[in-house]
Amino acid sequence: MAGAAKRRFDRPLADCHFRSKRAPNRGAGGAAVPLLSSFHLDGRTALVTGAGRGLGVGMARGLAEAGAEVVLAARTEAEIAAVAADIQASGGKARALVLDVLDEAAVRQAFRDLPALDILVNNAGTNVPQPFAEVETEALDRLLQLNVRAAFIVAQAAVQRMLQDPDRKDRGGAVVNITSQLGRVAMKGRSVYSMTKHALEGLTKAMAIELAEANIRVNAVGPTWVDTPMTRPALADPALRKDVIDSIPMGHLAQIEDIVGAVVFLASPAAGMITGASLVVDGGWTAR
Repeated sequence: MAGAAKRRFDRPLADCHFRSKRAPNRGAGGAAVPLLSSFHLDGRTALVTGAGRGLGVGMARGLAEAGAEVVLAARTEAEIAAVAADIQASGGKARALVLDVLDEAAVRQAFRDLPALDILVNNAGTNVPQPFAEVETEALDRLLQLNVRAAFIVAQAAVQRMLQDPDRKDRGGAVVNITSQLGRVAMKGRSVYSMTKHALEGLTKAMAIELAEANIRVNAVGPTWVDTPMTRPALADPALRKDVIDSIPMGHLAQIEDIVGAVVFLASPAAGMITGASLVVDGGWTAR
């Protein structure tokens, strides 16, 4: 029996096939296709907000590498133009879209003008760490406006654009909201940020059950502390850095590519039966 099991699973992964009649890009009529091809995003258009730096850059590159045409959205034209040019130089498809996600009218118009949209990575966000008793109203409003209100408007505008396509139910669609491990747990000095990420986790579930009938899947990715330009100033404090790393059972910060893999998976047909889920990429932090 053990020998039979070994013979069954000793084939290379790329040689394995499966059947599906529902998910897009898996072969007409459920025909067998290579397993790894279900992670491909060929023929798909993805838009990433906050795509000018850090995680946004990594996710845009990862989606392009998986075959998607990527629209990089951010406020700073020079940053997203440089990333788009780099993707194009590597053989991918990308273009820059200058967009301030706090400008509701501009957001709605930008999504209406898109020739196509299949995937949204709702990534734009910020943090202003302050002790709860000292949180300034300006910081509170800033995080609520960007991390919650703008995220909602972007998601709504993206879904409205997806639903314009008459073949959406057959084609499918995906929204990936970038939340945080602090959408599940808390940390001193980050009450407002944690509140906004809990809100986005809730939005993910609500969107998922409403949009499932249209075959638009909605999931979240919740990173732990990632080594990015956004986190480096805070992690320059040796005491905080030690506290953070000591809280991660795997013993190190996440890297951008750790988050990219989760996003590409949830955006791809390989995750065709996953919606309303939150994939926490935290090295075990929230398992304690």
